Amino acid sequence: MSRTQSNMLALGTKAPHFSLRDVISGNIYTLEEIRGSKGTLIMFICNHCPFVKHVNEEIVRLEGDYRVQGFGFAAIMSNDVENYPVDHPDNMQEMARKHQFSFPYLYDESQEVARAYKAACTPDFFLFDEELKLIYRGQLDDSRPGNGIPVNGRDLREAMDAVLSNKKVSDKQKPSVGCNIKWKDNPQL
Repeated sequence: MSRTQSNMLALGTKAPHFSLRDVISGNIYTLEEIRGSKGTLIMFICNHCPFVKHVNEEIVRLEGDYRVQGFGFAAIMSNDVENYPVDHPDNMQEMARKHQFSFPYLYDESQEVARAYKAACTPDFFLFDEELKLIYRGQLDDSRPGNGIPVNGRDLREAMDAVLSNKKVSDKQKPSVGCNIKWKDNPQL
């Protein structure tokens, strides 16, 4: 299992626009449609990565806890499905149903959205404020497959709670660690 860290896009970066198909509903969603009144969480995930499998239940809980408080959510899958067929949209739909995703699970076939966000791994989390400026990027929490630390979403929850309390999100942020995104043209990226 590869261990790739987030690129840690610069805080304050404006969220790159996207228009992607949701594998659950078949609808096309844009960033503006995903956007929440308090903030927006964009998650890069996939079906096969053990790091994502490790946190799937917590990201569903996180969305359940914070969507009602004004946060928008979307998960994006950008892997090369020709070489990683387990990540194919049909399998994305199956995974979304299995875990009861109530947020869109979007397919980034061209990989342009992952490149725009400088996503590097799965899972990779990007939290934007109400103006769609990046305020948090990095890990969900310190838990990793096999390290014995419970999955609780602490780091991301603290950032979202700061937004709800009108406090500044801490600049001390740890990169996420996971499987590298499977690029079509250069698997080493």
